Amino acid sequence: MLYILAIFIPPLAVLFTGRFGSFLLNILLTLLAYIPGLIHAVIVIRDQKHKKDIERILRRSNKRS
Repeated sequence: MLYILAIFIPPLAVLFTGRFGSFLLNILLTLLAYIPGLIHAVIVIRDQKHKKDIERILRRSNKRS
């Protein structure tokens, strides 16, 4: 869902990840040129997804211990 939003409105997709500093940077990148803003948004969304996956894995491993 966020990836689709990033295609149309990159700063909004970054804002939904909860990273305000990245949101401001993405606004700047998107205003300067659309493609850098889009690439930045995809990277931020991917990093957020990986962070959630790692936290989920760590919680599972802590429950087993």
